[in-house]
Amino acid sequence: MTPVQTAVRTSVGPPPTDGRMRGVSWVGSDSVSSLDLEPLTQAGVTWIAQTPFGWQPGAAVPEVQLHTGSGNRHYWGESDQGLLLTAARAQQRGIRTLLKPHLWLRGEGGTWPGDVKMTSDADWQAWFASYSTFILHYAEVAETGHLDGFCIGTELAQTVSHEAEWRHLIGQIRRVYHGPLTYAANWSGEFEQVKFWDALDFIGVQAYFPLSKIDQPTKATLLAAWQPPLRRLEALHKQYRKPIVFTEVGYKTTPDAAIEPWVWPDRLAVLTPPDEATQAACYAALFETFWPRPWFKGLFVWKWYPGLQPDGPARRHLDFTPQHKPAEQVMAQWFLKGK
Repeated sequence: MTPVQTAVRTSVGPPPTDGRMRGVSWVGSDSVSSLDLEPLTQAGVTWIAQTPFGWQPGAAVPEVQLHTGSGNRHYWGESDQGLLLTAARAQQRGIRTLLKPHLWLRGEGGTWPGDVKMTSDADWQAWFASYSTFILHYAEVAETGHLDGFCIGTELAQTVSHEAEWRHLIGQIRRVYHGPLTYAANWSGEFEQVKFWDALDFIGVQAYFPLSKIDQPTKATLLAAWQPPLRRLEALHKQYRKPIVFTEVGYKTTPDAAIEPWVWPDRLAVLTPPDEATQAACYAALFETFWPRPWFKGLFVWKWYPGLQPDGPARRHLDFTPQHKPAEQVMAQWFLKGK
């Protein structure tokens, strides 16, 4: 493990009485200050997810490259030092941290972690060995910084059938990191294919469920569309007796936000008028559907840019962030309940 500065745990206030994770996915940048964290406190946020990246040359290449510094392709906030300092400053404000490493794919064969698929047993063994080196490094970072939760993988849909390998890796991680563990499964069926939920502390779901086939759906339409996923998630909770957390959920500020919520907005469409009402309706339907469920233990909104101002870049205005939009008010109203 690359030497890192140990984060000193400071006094953290008691968690909300309902124990829920009121989270946002924090975007690593080139610095972090107390001013960056103040808006989180005002919005009732009690958790941030920090996301360092590993790199894989291709979907079928059994090699995960670990980058722990802040070189040209990496923000300081994604380096070991940046992760720990951000977590320490968040702790000072009573905000906990979920460390949630992701993989980026390069080259041919896919662009999404769900495309990772080896072509032979030997390559699968090599991939798990390489991925283990990657994820165990971040487990050590999480232990060093006394971070409050750790995600062992994100949307690696074609790997989860290798149950024995994942169970072995979970055992290795638990010997390094002594906090709660989860895995972040994709909404499109992966969350029901994972067989090792019993070995983890809570079920993580990347909750980009499609909720509409048309632009600008009403909240009533969205509430109705949530019912089938709600039943599937509740059945999974009953099967494993584990709480469920949306490790990511979010909506663009566009009329089609509920059609394919996982699709990024067109970054060239800087002159496109935003649709804040549709984004806010999506947030309202989300919280109204899940927050009253006792088995639902929170969510992490995708995503939150430190220091973003109301007159920030136009592409952020179409982006997933709720900052300075009605969606942030909806989020804050629910997050502040039960605190």
